[in-house]
Amino acid sequence: MSDAAGAVIDGQARREHERWLLELTGIPTAAGREHRVVAWIARWLAERDDLQLRTDAAGNMEIAHAEASEPSERPPLYITAHLDHPAFVVEQIVGPGTLRLSFRGGVLDPYFVNAPIQIITQDDRVVRATLLEAGPASPHRDCLAELDDDASTDGIAVGDIARWENPEARVTDEGILETHACDDLAAVAAALGAMDVLRGHESARHVRLLFTRAEEVGFIGAIAAMREGWIDKASRLVLLENSRAFAESPIGGGPIVRVGDRMSTFSPELTSAFAKVAEDIAKQREGSGDEFRWQRKLMPGGACEATVFQAWGYEATCLCLPLGNYHNMANLAEVQAKEPDAVASARCGPEQIALSDFHGLVDLLVGAGLHLAEVPPMIERLEKLYEERKGVLEDLGGDGGVDSEGAAWGLTRGA
Repeated sequence: MSDAAGAVIDGQARREHERWLLELTGIPTAAGREHRVVAWIARWLAERDDLQLRTDAAGNMEIAHAEASEPSERPPLYITAHLDHPAFVVEQIVGPGTLRLSFRGGVLDPYFVNAPIQIITQDDRVVRATLLEAGPASPHRDCLAELDDDASTDGIAVGDIARWENPEARVTDEGILETHACDDLAAVAAALGAMDVLRGHESARHVRLLFTRAEEVGFIGAIAAMREGWIDKASRLVLLENSRAFAESPIGGGPIVRVGDRMSTFSPELTSAFAKVAEDIAKQREGSGDEFRWQRKLMPGGACEATVFQAWGYEATCLCLPLGNYHNMANLAEVQAKEPDAVASARCGPEQIALSDFHGLVDLLVGAGLHLAEVPPMIERLEKLYEERKGVLEDLGGDGGVDSEGAAWGLTRGA
């Protein structure tokens, strides 16, 4: 690579990316009800005449340069993320203070018991409520909620979004963002940040964004896009995710090149190419005071859309941010271990990512957009390695250490 990816992102741009991150991760969204996020992206796009939007019947969004290179010139590289987050949707107004809701996404049973939630009306008014009942997830969890403090259902409508009661977003002194929905809106912010940088580079006009709908209920938007053949078959896709952090994949350890999930392993050639870009960025920044940290992990705790794209024959991989309070589930390890106190006091909390990991993800995406095509195929790298070091085999002589009688290093077959 000729330039470090971070060199093209100045402090003002990083502050702008952080603003987008805080705004997007605070937007209420749910599977099939992503309209507020879509509107935010539309406003962002309206300020950039050189980019254009294409949508499909499922509401998936593609953003490309108005003068994008043709697939025949260079295979498109899609940076993809989903627009929803596990949340409630109002299904019925049962009475003056009672609502029936569906929960769309994966959260464990204990977190629903008497849980405080907030309903967001169409005019963005917040109405607080408490869950009374929560059925099994089949596939959507049927819930009953009662409004707090004798509040009225006036202004609440079927289709409104509700989410867990949490404080407003903040960044801690340690640089940790705590907010409503990092998964996957932090990835949306990173994709937009990278595209905003890359749109100034003619060599990156093969880079496109793909934002999908209804991922949290089974990749429905991504499956729709694949079924319709909406994406050119020559395309390569890198899915952005927020994946549950563990001791071996910590928050603050840098963005993760994810080699697989619980359902599949990802395209080895593309995964290796992203790892090579990350290695090059780290090497260039070494000793600069702006070191680049990154991780390479399997992350088998969940599944992501890279598995979907691969199933339809695309070359796909994943980059992710290590996430705290996955799907808002605080003290998740203790609840999963069925520790009595943790189960009894289970409450959802803000999701958490490190700002340094977020900026690192933008850097890696920019580096890939500019230089991924320069990474030679794995076989070329291996052939080069062989040519450089094959001399060690010549020391064995013409027979490779095996004499005409079939003995190798003093051993005979069957000995």
